[in-house]
Amino acid sequence: MYDYNYQLNIRNLFNNPTLDDSEQEIVYRDLCRLSYADFRQRVSRLANMLTDLGVKAGDTVSVMDYDSHRYLECYYAIPMIGAVLHTVNVRFSPEQLLFTINHADASVLLVHSDFLPLLEEIKQDLRTIRHFVLINDEEPATQGTLTFSGDYEQLLGEASEDYEFPDLDENTRATTFYTTGTTGMPKGVYFSHRQLVLHTLGAIATLSSNHIQGGFHREDVYMPITPMFHVHAWGIPYVATCLGVKQVYPGRYAPELLLHLIERERVTFSHCVPTIMHMLFSSKEIDSVDLSNWKVIIGGSALPKDLCQKALGYGIDIFSGYGMSETCPILTVAQLSSEHLAAESEEQIERRCKTGRPLPLVDIKLVDEEMRTIPRDGESVGEIVVRSPWLTQGYLKDPANSEVLWRGGYLHTGDVANCDEEGFFKITDRAKDVIKVGGEWVSSLELEDAISRHSSVSEVAVIGVPDAKWGEAPLALVVPREKAEVSGKELKKHLKAVVKQGVLNRYALICQFSFVDGIVKTSVGKIDKKILREKFLFAQGE
Repeated sequence: MYDYNYQLNIRNLFNNPTLDDSEQEIVYRDLCRLSYADFRQRVSRLANMLTDLGVKAGDTVSVMDYDSHRYLECYYAIPMIGAVLHTVNVRFSPEQLLFTINHADASVLLVHSDFLPLLEEIKQDLRTIRHFVLINDEEPATQGTLTFSGDYEQLLGEASEDYEFPDLDENTRATTFYTTGTTGMPKGVYFSHRQLVLHTLGAIATLSSNHIQGGFHREDVYMPITPMFHVHAWGIPYVATCLGVKQVYPGRYAPELLLHLIERERVTFSHCVPTIMHMLFSSKEIDSVDLSNWKVIIGGSALPKDLCQKALGYGIDIFSGYGMSETCPILTVAQLSSEHLAAESEEQIERRCKTGRPLPLVDIKLVDEEMRTIPRDGESVGEIVVRSPWLTQGYLKDPANSEVLWRGGYLHTGDVANCDEEGFFKITDRAKDVIKVGGEWVSSLELEDAISRHSSVSEVAVIGVPDAKWGEAPLALVVPREKAEVSGKELKKHLKAVVKQGVLNRYALICQFSFVDGIVKTSVGKIDKKILREKFLFAQGE
């Protein structure tokens, strides 16, 4: 009997759809429209281009680009030749960019012309880059003082369209990128071919299983509104390609363009952080676009109930998903059953805003500080710890932090949550963001959600600050809606009503309010509470 050890390679997510769905489309802004057959050819050309530049198995290729067809080509060509794709966070500071590119040992850097000013600041200290390849959208850009090996499209056109991709060991490292919001320099996480394939299949099994709500199927049209440098755009481009669906890539995010693409290309499935939805709802074009066929996973931060309600008002099928950089990322999604959809509006919104139920192959539980399991009663809280075949094995070149991450044999998320009898998890806070008032825990996320439901509040972030009487007290940083007038006294009255309903405990009323013009975000659109706490404590010390 012939013994064939089938390897879980990214190549096997690529081959069938690019042959069987060869006429399907991949669209980039208003600039490019390809078929899957064109895409297949361009991936082979990119493989040859990189090989011609000296890239070999085990080398790292860094990419600095917007969400584009080119990035999708890199998702496949680079790992499929046995190299490592490093998706560079273009929102990092120059110091962080330099650290991550050097730390990844990248030998080739593909860079969009818009990011050349960033590279100019650090070029003298890039230790490992042998070749720069320039990416342009339209007109040739000023190249500055960097020396390029060529233009992406020019080199692609000169490369052969024939490439025989090897059958790699499934444990070969395929990707690496760097986490945001960490103390000190960003930490590198990495994933193998096997992990990416299993994550893709787990996401397909979950998203394709619900035909009532929150499903992702072959008839959908997909557009990410999560940067492709961030956790493989949540892994959904691999899902979309494997399913052979039409894909739309928006490039640099601009609300009017996003709405235009949703309407013109009939986009039906996306994912983003709450900040992006706020941005779209603030656009003057929002009321002119039919969004009733649009399904959106919200992740990165908790889905606020008022944002959920507003989205449902536009006919958007909005629901939560959960994961983190270290988990590839998807662990749970909050898909609803027919019974949930038949419930009262408030109950349905509550369900959509929960963290959700786990994907297949995800072993997830709540534990206390001694790793004892917390009961699933919808009230008891503990830290989420998880095991799954697609979690990072550790931090790149950082065994000490890797050991802390995986202490007790489970990956520690740092997220505090409860879980109800139906298996729906609900994150109540980050462990480091929970506020202890007079010995009682107050959830900053629940406080934010309650305050954000006031009609005059646009955005809110709650942090814990030192307090002489209570030890620690919540401080709400509030961005009022445009032309709205609201006071701390009015918001306190609003909170009293929420406490009376039993949604928050009485210690939430200790909350103080500060009105601000904007709230600091991380490079991926999350509220940066670390910076907010630092700024507040610095201001207090002056």
